[in-house]
Parts: sequence; C-alpha cells; structure tokens
Amino acid sequence: MLPGPDVAAVRHYCEQRVPPHALDQVRVEADVTDRTFTVVECRAPWREDFGPEWTRRGIARFRYTAKRGHWALYWSDRNHGGHKYDRVAPTSDVLALLDELDRDPTCIFWG
Repeated sequence: MLPGPDVAAVRHYCEQRVPPHALDQVRVEADVTDRTFTVVECRAPWREDFGPEWTRRGIARFRYTAKRGHWALYWSDRNHGGHKYDRVAPTSDVLALLDELDRDPTCIFWG
C-alpha cells in the first residue's frame, strides 16, 4: 500500500496544476495503483472525428518501494515506455519529486 499522506499530496498537486478557468480544456489527474501513481494530462476533445472522449497522456510515474520507503521518478517516452529519471535520486520525500516534476528542467515531462 502507498503511504496515505503521499497519495494525498499527489492528488493535491494534480488539482492545483491547472487554473480553474482552463479546466474545461485540460486536467491533471493521478492514476493510483498499489505500488505506483501516474500523473496524467487529460485534454478535451478537439476534433469531432476523434470522438467525444478526452485524451490521456502519462506525464510521470512515481514508483514506491515499501522495503526502503523510497519513491523513484520515471518519465514516459513517445511510445509510453518508462525510463528512470536520473537527475534526482530515489527519496522518501515525495514532495521533492513533485517539485522536480513541476520544475521540469529537462523538459521531458511537460514539454
């Protein structure tokens, strides 16, 4: 199981990422499993021939190792393959990884 306070911090991050006036066009959500959460960017349909569904793109995955109590950050390539983000070491402080995601100094998360 993931630490509850960390999951709450991630959900709060996602809720605050997009300003209220833009929520009809873009959202940021967290998909949570038993060992990971993925920050996902959701975009409103923009062409009728693509259908009425919002598109979803994984931005970053956070993987938790319970034995060590550490989080590791991963980025997704264009083929949705996950790669360990090596600019920040695994840490027990999920907020430090969220800060790195927000800063995105390499432009591999948000573009």
